[in-house]
Amino acid sequence: MSMAEPIVLYTDLISPFGYLGAVGLGPIAEKHGRTIDWRPFLLGVTVMQVMGLPPVPETPLKGPYALADQPRCFRLMGLEHNPPPERAMQPLAPNRALAWLRERDPALAVRFGLAVGRAHWSEGRNMSTPQALAEVAEPLGIKGPELIAAVQEPEVKAKLKSHVDAAIARGVFGAPTFDVDGELFWGHDRLYMVERWLETGGW
Repeated sequence: MSMAEPIVLYTDLISPFGYLGAVGLGPIAEKHGRTIDWRPFLLGVTVMQVMGLPPVPETPLKGPYALADQPRCFRLMGLEHNPPPERAMQPLAPNRALAWLRERDPALAVRFGLAVGRAHWSEGRNMSTPQALAEVAEPLGIKGPELIAAVQEPEVKAKLKSHVDAAIARGVFGAPTFDVDGELFWGHDRLYMVERWLETGGW
């Protein structure tokens, strides 16, 4: 097993916990000489369609808990928690943009994904629209008009669908899910397990 293998991060950019997982994974991957391969998928497909479950905010008992847990987790990681008033992010445009960028420049896709999460969950800027995403992309050197056009292209829509299908085939259902040398870990609260796995080669 090559230590050069990237850590695969399956994520849906609408997930605040996916954002936390991505932030926490960065230093761990760097410490162990790994790159990170971001692969978008859609929780609306895995959770609602495949698993047949309601969205977490609409789930009795779990929904209120998750609402309280979210800012607590941000505080624990030293991050500002300031989502937009409507809180939710619409999934298609941001995840299509991520799929498009991943094909062009995987490292840039990582920076874009982190910037989208920071803008939405810490800066109160709703990242649901191509125009909002373009505003975040421009400082990273991504041409806004190109991004806005890309998320409407049939090829990009098909690419995101292929990522969703591949995630389901891999057994992924929640964000974030980390694939470390073929071992899946779900949830940002399993980052300590990811780090231990990398340190020891597994158990």
